[in-house]
Amino acid sequence: MAMSGGNAIRGTRVGAGPMGESERGETAPRERIPYFCANGHETRPSFAAEAEIPEFWDCPRCGLPAGREQTAPPAAPRNEPYKTHLAYVKERRSDEDGAAILDEALARLRASREL
Repeated sequence: MAMSGGNAIRGTRVGAGPMGESERGETAPRERIPYFCANGHETRPSFAAEAEIPEFWDCPRCGLPAGREQTAPPAAPRNEPYKTHLAYVKERRSDEDGAAILDEALARLRASREL
């Protein structure tokens, strides 16, 4: 009697019995908590009965935050647009400051070339 397709007990070790509660211990009482995201998806993660239930949960379908209220799900987080280094500099310095700094740098450069 030949078996085609490989080993019938792949993934087990010799002498391994059924893995049940007798070997792992009893499971803690659990409860499923519904969460709703802004796209209307519902997810029901399972928590231990004595666990602290989080206010928000990430939606596994779209990644948006999900809340416990179906009628008022949390809003999607605002994505800040990418800022260039120049944009950050312009937040800290005015055009007049930039012109003064450029004039100082050019003056130093010209002075160093005259030596």
